[in-house]
Amino acid sequence: MNATSRLRQMTGRDPHEAHRAATPLELLFDLTFVVAFGMSGNELAHQLAAGHVVAGILAFCFASFAICWAWINYSWMASAYDTDDWAFRLLTMLQMVGVIIMALGLPEMFESVHEGDQLHNEIMIAGYVVMRVALCGQWLRAWRQDPGRRAAHRVYLISVLGSQVLWCVIAILPLDVATAFAAMMVPLVIELVGPFIAERHFGGTPWHADHIAERYGLLTIITLGEGVIGTVAVMSAIVHEPELGWSLDAILLLAAGIGLTFGQWWTYFTIPWAAMLERRRDRSFLWGYGHILLFAAIAATGAGLHVAAYLLEHESKLGEVGTVISVALPVGVYALVLYLLYNMFMHVIDPFHILLVALTVAVLVASVAMAIAGVPVAWCLVVVALAPVVTIVGYEAVGHRHLASHLDAL
Repeated sequence: MNATSRLRQMTGRDPHEAHRAATPLELLFDLTFVVAFGMSGNELAHQLAAGHVVAGILAFCFASFAICWAWINYSWMASAYDTDDWAFRLLTMLQMVGVIIMALGLPEMFESVHEGDQLHNEIMIAGYVVMRVALCGQWLRAWRQDPGRRAAHRVYLISVLGSQVLWCVIAILPLDVATAFAAMMVPLVIELVGPFIAERHFGGTPWHADHIAERYGLLTIITLGEGVIGTVAVMSAIVHEPELGWSLDAILLLAAGIGLTFGQWWTYFTIPWAAMLERRRDRSFLWGYGHILLFAAIAATGAGLHVAAYLLEHESKLGEVGTVISVALPVGVYALVLYLLYNMFMHVIDPFHILLVALTVAVLVASVAMAIAGVPVAWCLVVVALAPVVTIVGYEAVGHRHLASHLDAL
């Protein structure tokens, strides 16, 4: 008889279980976030190309938090309590349905932020309601079958249900965009503080450091896929234009897009996140929440490349300088957040890292200066793609020794 045909006791996984890895179910769950990040990136690119810069960035920040938080809710719970039986699988499927519903509400939300009259995030909230029904079902099951950790489960249930009620109230009220975002600060704080209280003051849950680091790495790869999608959009805009075709600019843009995606992948996976988490589980919230900014910056990089496609198709109001900034800015945010996350986790201030950040910023500023001077966008984006190379070369030459000493200090 297949093990999934019977229910297993949800008593918590061993946080030191050997060879713990992501399951096929978790990988399937992650596929829904390919859709969510893809729709969010497309909407950001569309808003930027239309000249709605502030509205587009504001809506994208909200969307990025909603997407990442939905994934975080599931992934940390699964790291502690994944039984992989039929009940867990069905509840996971229900959460996948909720993610898709939330993603379908992104275009309406983006447009309402631009219009400014009333925030329309009702479909997104409906998706969250579906996800939260399943999530609470899983926490209730753990509460029944793992009595030693019931205090933590209770905090999770109260924070999830309490914040969800507030999200629904805000969605129903006819609030303008500014008022709605201000009101959202209350459930937002509850969302972020609830897990912290449960883990730090009520016993916590048995999440697995290696497993959760792998899960975050997998979502990083998914968000990096936005860079590939953006590169394909740029190439499609070029090669299907009769007067352009496979020119030098096309080759440069292909190299810039793939090189930038590969460079961000290299810099992220240079850091041994699993070893760091294993040594200092108490710093998991800094690490886990900080990744929300990291994921958003990576996804925004792909959206910036998509903006370049709009420019080449003569459908963008940003112009060459704005297009280069739309790529260079998220690349800079990604690099800055990565260094801050590492140094804050390690509790170090490494002068060598300060130098690398300064050189990275110099490269990005140079790309924008080139655009201002009238250099073609393709060449400017090639320079942007060199920004992660600063970190890669720095690590291979000197940084790996700094990393080893920092790990020893942990």
